[in-house]
Amino acid sequence: MSYQEEDNTGKILLAALAGAGAGIIAGLLIAPDKGKATRENLKNTATKYSGQVGEQLSKYGEELDAKFKGYVEKLEELGVSLPGSSLKLKGTWDEVKGKLQQQYAQLTDEDLDYAEGKGDELIGRLQQKLGKGKSEIVKLLNDL
Repeated sequence: MSYQEEDNTGKILLAALAGAGAGIIAGLLIAPDKGKATRENLKNTATKYSGQVGEQLSKYGEELDAKFKGYVEKLEELGVSLPGSSLKLKGTWDEVKGKLQQQYAQLTDEDLDYAEGKGDELIGRLQQKLGKGKSEIVKLLNDL
C-alpha cells in the first residue's frame, strides 16, 4: 500500500476566493448606504471624536505641567534640587529685559529674544554671552 500526497493548493485558493466573493456580496447587500455616504459618515465621526480627544489631551497636558512645576518648586524648597533650576520670571519680559541690559551692556536685543516655552534657548544664549552656568543664569533671571 503506497501513500500519495494530494496537492491541496488549488482547493485552498478556490475556497479563499469563494469566501472573499461571498463577503463582498454580503457587504453589498447588507450595507445601509452607498460607499460614498458610508465613507462620509465614518469621516465625520472620526473628526468629531478626534476633536474631543485632542481637547482632553490638551487639558491633561496642562494639568500635568502644573503638577510638575509644583513638584519642582517643592524639591527646590526642600533643597533636593538646586535653587534656580527652573525659570520663574516675575513681571513682564520687557521689564526683565531692560534690567538685564542695564546690568550687562554687552547684551543685544537678539541675545534677549524670548518666546514663551523657549526659556532654554534664552538661557543658552545668556550662558554663552555672560560666561556663567545655567543655574547662575536662571537664578539671575528669577531674582530680577
